[in-house]
Amino acid sequence: MVFLTSEIFISYGQRERPAHMRTLVQRSACSGQAPTVRRSRAAGVLYNDSTCRARIRASIHAHREMRPCRPIHFEDLAMSTTTASAVIRRQDYTPPAFLIDSVALEFDPVPARTVVKNTMKLRRNPDAPGDSSRLELMGEQLEFVSAVIDGVAHADVRVHENGLSIGNIPSDAFELSIESTCNPAENTTLSGLYVSSGNFFTQCEAEGFRRITYFLDRPDVMATYTVTLRAEKAAYPVLLSNGNLIAEGDLPDGRHFAKWEDPFKKPSYLFALVAGKLVCIEERIKSASGKEKLLQVWVEPHDLEKTRHAMDSLIHSIRWDEKRFGLELDLDRFMIVAVSDFNMGAMENKGLNIFNTKYVLASPETATDTDFSNIEAVVGHEYFHNWTGNRVTCRDWFQLSLKEGLTVFRDQEFSADMAAGDAEGAASAAARATKRIEDVRVLRQMQFAEDAGPMAHPVCPESYVEINNFYTMTVYEKGSEVVRMYQTLFGRDGFRRGMDLYFQRHDGQAVTCDDFRHALADANHRDLAQFERWYSQAGTPRVSVRANYDAANKRYTLTLTQGYGEASEAARETQKGPLLIPFSVGLIGKNGADLPLRLEGEKEPDGTTRVLELAEREQSFTFVGVNEAPLPSLLRNFSAPVIVEYDYTNEELAFLLAHDSDPFNRWEAGQRFATRELLSLAGRAAKGEALSIDDQVIAAFARVLDDTTLTPAFRELALMLPSESYLAEQMTVSDPAAVHAARVFMSLRLASQLRDKWLATYEANRTPGEYRPTPEDAGKRGLKNLALAYLSQLDDPSEAVKLAQAQYDAANNMTDRSAALAALLLASATKDADPTVADAALADFYRRVENEALVIDKWFALQATQRGRPDRKVIEIVRQLMQHQAFNLKNPNRARSLIFSFCSGNPAQFHALDGSGYAFWAEQVIALDALNPQVAARLARGLELWRRFTPQLREKMHAALSEVASKAKSRDVREVVDKALAA
Repeated sequence: MVFLTSEIFISYGQRERPAHMRTLVQRSACSGQAPTVRRSRAAGVLYNDSTCRARIRASIHAHREMRPCRPIHFEDLAMSTTTASAVIRRQDYTPPAFLIDSVALEFDPVPARTVVKNTMKLRRNPDAPGDSSRLELMGEQLEFVSAVIDGVAHADVRVHENGLSIGNIPSDAFELSIESTCNPAENTTLSGLYVSSGNFFTQCEAEGFRRITYFLDRPDVMATYTVTLRAEKAAYPVLLSNGNLIAEGDLPDGRHFAKWEDPFKKPSYLFALVAGKLVCIEERIKSASGKEKLLQVWVEPHDLEKTRHAMDSLIHSIRWDEKRFGLELDLDRFMIVAVSDFNMGAMENKGLNIFNTKYVLASPETATDTDFSNIEAVVGHEYFHNWTGNRVTCRDWFQLSLKEGLTVFRDQEFSADMAAGDAEGAASAAARATKRIEDVRVLRQMQFAEDAGPMAHPVCPESYVEINNFYTMTVYEKGSEVVRMYQTLFGRDGFRRGMDLYFQRHDGQAVTCDDFRHALADANHRDLAQFERWYSQAGTPRVSVRANYDAANKRYTLTLTQGYGEASEAARETQKGPLLIPFSVGLIGKNGADLPLRLEGEKEPDGTTRVLELAEREQSFTFVGVNEAPLPSLLRNFSAPVIVEYDYTNEELAFLLAHDSDPFNRWEAGQRFATRELLSLAGRAAKGEALSIDDQVIAAFARVLDDTTLTPAFRELALMLPSESYLAEQMTVSDPAAVHAARVFMSLRLASQLRDKWLATYEANRTPGEYRPTPEDAGKRGLKNLALAYLSQLDDPSEAVKLAQAQYDAANNMTDRSAALAALLLASATKDADPTVADAALADFYRRVENEALVIDKWFALQATQRGRPDRKVIEIVRQLMQHQAFNLKNPNRARSLIFSFCSGNPAQFHALDGSGYAFWAEQVIALDALNPQVAARLARGLELWRRFTPQLREKMHAALSEVASKAKSRDVREVVDKALAA
């Protein structure tokens, strides 16, 4: 499953990130106090102002999003989870008392009262300890009708708030039929069975199935499913469920039915049902083994023409998984269904993936380059779950990263390969490096901050109150980095061997992260006991590096020391010992070339990049035959999710930016250089001192702008400034106002002193002709629109306004039109700008797209994240927009586009000294809590680092948190707020 953060549009116009037999078929089927800068010089930069894959991929400038990205329970513990204080602990796991071999479900979907008949074949679990005299089934917001055991009505049934307790159970295997009803029309939580635009949809992960029927709703209970749907044909012409369609037909009184069978055992969280008025695009393909497969993408009729890219992405995903991992599609049919009301990004239900429309619908006129990229990635992610998540699933929800961390890694590798295409050598490496930079930015911007706060937890958490709160950046993004380290240690072939053994051992099972680790270790004949700490220890590791060059003996020694620095209390509790850290390094000579590397004890050099295995708290590694004092290139390709502490000089960073052969570290050097300068500026701004910028910074940016040997996509990334939130995070006392002043000043100086270069870059990267969402064209558009954004910040932005207006009017794609609108909004914030130009463009944009919900989301987000004008606060604009006819708080996408974008994507305005942003935040968390606790809990995390801010802000944040704590009803929100207040 892909979980969503807010959609982010920060500061200024950046590029948005995230076959044969083709037919289109209509079917029935921070203040004035000076900040204190942390002394540690972290390699990690860029923390974005987002709540937690969509994992949506976001960037620093307006239109590149974070995907997210990029989103649990025990039968014997379910009874205790309704109270806010109830804690579920991993150590309390016990196997289920009963097992279910098969399930036959019958549905008669009616919005106000859907009848569900659930027939299960059960047996006692011989491996379960304790008493099994009663069968405890989970159930929430259901009406119990009847229970029948082996054909006889059963009376020993106790109905309680959390389900059913059934006594007098047969000693042998038995059949249990339960009839119940639910009310999908009133289900605003969007968990379980619900209605959206008149159609029925489901979302069962993590604990939604218990809102549909009484069940052993836990992931280690796996069964085969047969599903029969009956409904009015005119109202619900399409009836879909998991697996293969085995029967369909008409019934009396204008009704019809469809029967679906999933031959593969699955847990209840993978169940899905869809009924309504939908149409599809479909294709038939042959799998690697020659079997015919039917692929379908289902949408509402008016969206049919926006499905081609999703279908192509699905086909690419299937082919990639066959080639890279030898994994074929196992069902005869694979379906994707798009729905606009959806809490998450997408859900991997077996054979019937249900997606947020955001990750299905795309056309040049409505979707940006980021959208096209994210659709490909999310389609890939959910398809890859067919094996890593469905065929092999989680024993319990503490093992969530078993499927999500692994599948994020797989979708990252897929996207990197798709970006590289047919390119070879340096071109392929550059494309893959750009993708790697984007992924690491997500990790640093969001997960590193999570590790520093009260919600810090290991990749495998030890406990939770509400499992929905643990669909986190740690589980997803850090989890994927843990998986990537296996590949770094063993190579691609060794990783594949481990994956093969994993499936050989565990196909059809619900297992643990330890089982995955053992498979990788055994396949590569390696003891990985120490590696388990990556799963059980929270916090972001820090590696301090000291270097010594012995010129007389031509020896160069790197001493690496690992620790956690100033970890949060939640993280410190888990930190038991040193990690096994694969630390990739290179050495660069005075001429900018890599030096051959030979470690002490080796006979010959072995390449120019080496992976050092740091397994102790401190280790030294000595390279011999080093003829000159080198400059170290540390943690190449970000080989481990750690912060590197090494005191590079500005000159050394500029040298690395110009010469490092590792593209990631080349980008990294520029970011560290910019971060250092921005933090210095913020310190002076807080004291009211005059600001000036180091000429070396301008020169470094100029060199990147001039270096056409670098791809446009890489140059765009290298020329982006670190975000305001990341910069504030680097301070002992966060001061958003000082950071904003510093970043605005630096942006203006870069714009004014490099004006001609930005103009030349803008012109050189136009993409005339038909729109193509290729990596090459997207890179050019991204760099061009970044240039436009810088130019829009000039004291006199008139030239940029003309360029932006012309681009807006002539655009044949949403990337350029939305970037032009963002540039006009940015220009309107300058002192002498005419705000009516941007206002007119906003009105025109709305008129063009008022029937396109996903584009209206962009319209809301652009306004929520604008820099603002001297005469009007953005909070006032946001409150006014909440009264707009197109705003709907019940729709998660719309709530994220306006409320989340302001609260997490506009730090200078959100952290206003008067506390108005915090008051607004509290209002919206409370309002959302009554409608959709999952979405409310995401927003609630916006103030979890409140103790890090200036006293003026801290006091107001505490008041807002206390208000939410006193009024929130859901355990989702209470867990987040209570942990924040207790930190």
